[in-house]
Amino acid sequence: MIKRILLLACIAPTFLFAQTSDSAFIKMISDNIMVSRASYNNLHTLTKNIGGRLAGSPQMVMAENWGYKALQDAGADKVTLQECMVPHWVRGGKDKASVTYKTAAGKTETMQLNVLALGNSDGSGPKGVKAPLMRVANFDELEKRKDEVKGKIVFYNVPFEETFIQTFQAYGKNVIYRGIGASRAAKYGAVAVLVRSMTHAMDNNPHTGAMRYLDSIPHIPAAAVGLRDVEKLDTLFDNNVALTAQLFTYGKMLPDTIGHNVIGELKGTEFPDEIITVGGHLDSWDVAEGAHDDGAGVVQTIEVLRAFKALGFQPKHTIRFVLFANEENATNGGKKYAAEAKAKNEKHIFALESDAGGFTPRGFGFEVKPETWQKLESWKKLFSPYGGDTFTPGGDGADIGYLKEAFGTPMAGLEPDTQRYFDVHHAVTDVFEAVSIRELKLGAVNMAALLYLVDKYGL
Repeated sequence: MIKRILLLACIAPTFLFAQTSDSAFIKMISDNIMVSRASYNNLHTLTKNIGGRLAGSPQMVMAENWGYKALQDAGADKVTLQECMVPHWVRGGKDKASVTYKTAAGKTETMQLNVLALGNSDGSGPKGVKAPLMRVANFDELEKRKDEVKGKIVFYNVPFEETFIQTFQAYGKNVIYRGIGASRAAKYGAVAVLVRSMTHAMDNNPHTGAMRYLDSIPHIPAAAVGLRDVEKLDTLFDNNVALTAQLFTYGKMLPDTIGHNVIGELKGTEFPDEIITVGGHLDSWDVAEGAHDDGAGVVQTIEVLRAFKALGFQPKHTIRFVLFANEENATNGGKKYAAEAKAKNEKHIFALESDAGGFTPRGFGFEVKPETWQKLESWKKLFSPYGGDTFTPGGDGADIGYLKEAFGTPMAGLEPDTQRYFDVHHAVTDVFEAVSIRELKLGAVNMAALLYLVDKYGL
């Protein structure tokens, strides 16, 4: 027992010094990021000077050029462009929709709807689509009423689950209606679909987002509807009012074009062939500035690099700071990054992504082996001063997920507070002014702290 006590006495100071040292360095990271205006300036330039950055657009090219210079200015040892083919969908015009109906007095009324075509959807043609509107609450109801669908415009009215405190659960449950709702309805002869927007917000802004057509099922136009207009439609349906809808959309797919992942790198001093990846996606939907989705993740990634360089931090492992291309409607950037890494037989030891908005950080979701959790638990107190000490299983990112498929790479996703994210997600309200600069910076602080600890101690 005496020998054990003496041994612990010898070890304890070293252990405490290490913990104090880590705490002190993370405080230095925090101080550097919190007093800097770099992330604010970067986000302002990306959103206000470039704006929406849909894959294939001129703004995509502008954003890539900006990202290349921003990573250089932040101090990357080198910056490269990794070419990948990306889809090129264009909205093509102002989406419009309306419904007509007869009042109890026999008068014909027309109500305009605030809509946005879903990304990747075909247009309605210049004459639009006009047909009776049919409301369904879910795919089960669609199946039960499949004989009524032919020649109709199907309206998927599936509210977000209000009891889910983590709003990504509500999104995950409902997004299938946006994703494949058009094909499911077209299978039974529908001529178009309208989809309740993927949001809790009580405004009337429609929320776009990617959809896809299935197999050889006819392609029909698809659009999202703002929630205030959904309420009006519900009132009419609930009163058994027959509705005829008319939809005008102009979307079309052009040939694939060239995009790029923009990659900055800090070379490792001890294990340069072992790679840690951190990133966000550079593209966004065309209708907004893409401030939270994912301008926040992009500028946080750049800010981590800037702070590391400013503090003279030299990582043991090579850290890559990746601004991914084309996450929104194909994830071709993430696919390309992982495919090229596999072709080169690289060793990827950890990946971190920020793609949940620039809100107050709460912690991280981890995809790691069970035995790793004891180490993660020992780190939590280091994150407590910065709000990011909630560590949960599950959670990575659309882009870095391909590294897990290729290598089994441990990974994590920054998890900010989710309550306001789907108020702005894929809508015109996702603008620079919707981002709190302090919340944005705190996210970068927590990301930098995690990367520092993984680099030092491994996972």
